[in-house]
Parts: sequence; structure tokens; C-alpha cells
Amino acid sequence: MSINLHDGDLPDGLDLGPVVAVDTETMGLNPARDRLCLVQMSAGDGVCHMVQIRPGSPPGPNLQLLLADPDVTKLFHFGRFDIAVLKAYLDVVAAPVYCTKIASKLVRTYTDRHGLKDLCRDLLGVELNKQQQSSDWGADELSAEQLRYAADDVLHLHRLRERLDAMLEREGRTELARQCFEFLPVRALLDLGGWEDPDIFAH
Repeated sequence: MSINLHDGDLPDGLDLGPVVAVDTETMGLNPARDRLCLVQMSAGDGVCHMVQIRPGSPPGPNLQLLLADPDVTKLFHFGRFDIAVLKAYLDVVAAPVYCTKIASKLVRTYTDRHGLKDLCRDLLGVELNKQQQSSDWGADELSAEQLRYAADDVLHLHRLRERLDAMLEREGRTELARQCFEFLPVRALLDLGGWEDPDIFAH
């Protein structure tokens, strides 16, 4: 594992390829209230690039361009939240996207465990340490344990996608998954606009 921590934006000229795993760390789970603190990215090569977002800092233009690039697929786990918080704090809608949580729910119907820790254990044989999940991501300096935790959230997503894609094809649900991913940014914007609860798709 290699970690590169950047302050405020990605460096000029950084190419992370056509599929970039993305995750965020925030001060809480309400994107309308809890600020964005960290954005993690990986090209699936064992290297994690992190951008630390300072309070009141303007959005990093290189990061914005990457997230909005129509030729780069952004690979999330529970993208619904990450897409909403990226829009709220960086003013960019991440698209196109792939979400391993949605893919898991479409094909792993034999279980109700679709968290990243569960997927990594069940599909890859990798045990993730989640002790830093509720730590203070707004600190000026993040600990080595926090950085390792944050990196783990993106370093396995490419391999998970490969496993899940094979399962989607086997079960005949690849096109259904594609349509779900296409709609996901809209679902995130509905959440951000206040239509999370009540859900307009509910009865």
C-alpha cells in the first residue's frame, strides 16, 4: 500500500485511468450538515491518493474535473452518500458511476450483509479494520491509523467490481445494474434536496 496525501487538490497532470475508486470521509452522515474532510482515490494499483479538504477552502479544480469527467468511471461503495456530499461541498456531480453496494444487493440476494467489510471478507478473503470509522476526520493532522483506514476503503474496490461483474453477468442482471448506476446521481441529488425521507418512490 502506498498513500499520497494532498492538501486541497490533486496535483496537476495526475492520470488515474478510466476507472477510479472514490470514497469520502466526513464529520457525520448528514451531507447537508456534516462537512467533507477527505476524498480518497485509487486506480486499482495499490496506490491511494487522498485530498484533505480544509474548512472554507475553495474546491480543488483538478479534483472537480476528475469527478465530472465523462470518460472516467467513478467506483464507489454506497455511492449514494458520497455523490451527495461531493455535490454539497465540491459543487460537482460525480458521473458516470459504479456502486459495489448496489451490485452486491442485486446479486448477493442470499444475504443481507452488503457492507464493504462483508464484501471484502466474503469475496476477496480480506479482513478490514473498521476501528477508525467514527474518528475525528476534521482534525488538522490525520493519524497513520486514519490514513490506513481511509485507503482500505478504495484499494479493494476494483477487485470487488470484477467479482461482482461476473456475478451480475451470471445472474442476467448486468443491464439492470447499469441502469441503477445511471440513476444513482439523481437519487443522491434527491437526498440532498430533502427527499430522502419521505422517499418520493415510497407509497
